[in-house]
Amino acid sequence: MSAADATAAPTRRPFTGRRVRFGDVLLQLVAGAAALGATVLVGLIVWKLADGSHLALSKYGLGFVTRVAWNPVVGHELYGAGSFLFGTIVTSVLALLIATPIAIGIALFLTELAPRAIRAPVTALVETLAAVPSVLVGLWGILVLGPALRAHVEPFLHSLGWIPLFGSPSSSGASVFTAIVVLAIMILPIVSSISRELFLGVPPELKEGALALGTTRWEMVRGVVLPYSRGGVAAALILGLGRAMGEAIAVTQVIGGGVFIHWNLFSTGDTLGSKIASSYQGASTQLQAASLIYLGLVLLVLSLAANIAAQVIVRHVARRHGVTRGGHA
Repeated sequence: MSAADATAAPTRRPFTGRRVRFGDVLLQLVAGAAALGATVLVGLIVWKLADGSHLALSKYGLGFVTRVAWNPVVGHELYGAGSFLFGTIVTSVLALLIATPIAIGIALFLTELAPRAIRAPVTALVETLAAVPSVLVGLWGILVLGPALRAHVEPFLHSLGWIPLFGSPSSSGASVFTAIVVLAIMILPIVSSISRELFLGVPPELKEGALALGTTRWEMVRGVVLPYSRGGVAAALILGLGRAMGEAIAVTQVIGGGVFIHWNLFSTGDTLGSKIASSYQGASTQLQAASLIYLGLVLLVLSLAANIAAQVIVRHVARRHGVTRGGHA
């Protein structure tokens, strides 16, 4: 996503009323086929998930989404997504809360404050973080981040044990808190890169005009840069939220697992993605496999909802900016 996505809808010339050329027709066919192919692919994924989860859908219905249970014992099987859905929402939302100020700070530093000589290297390093495989991030979380959090961060937070979020730690060392920090690190480059593009798209004359009126740089950022790009930044945050909800491997490595709902961030837990990643290959019955695919269907609906929300925000901002420019003109 670039800054143009959040500021103006692209203009296109219709084919009607002008001479049709082979290149134009070919371009329209190829682009249309690509768009249709993406739509068909999403439809096939939804159909395959619905077909694979048919057994669990017919047995549990929509009650599966809120039921807190996962008992794979043959003859007493009972499954539900409630605890995993809760874990997904808690880890994703808290990771976004941690990553948001850092990502926006990085974007503002690179666009408004950083010396020109270090902008390119820092930008490359931040964007390279997005290319690190999630399994390596999870391994780093096990070997480095987890012990560091237990040694230096958790003791202080444990002193606030009267807050339900900071209860007693798990004996294994894995925790929801470690998963939250790992997810925050993984969505950081996505949000910061998109925000940086949006901040670069703010018209220079608006910033120069604000500075010419005697505002400080912070007042210019608060009064011009952030209001101009806030819709696009909100969309970037929702995309980051969708990325956090869908992460599986790294979370599986550090969250520990468990079928329960609790508010203690230092205890173990599970998410939709991590449960699928850790249990699908070992599914012993058709009902268990169908229930795991049902978890995937729930996760897909959450991810699609986050992306649709981002698109709605971007289009709303584009229309608003278009009206503003038209009114000023």
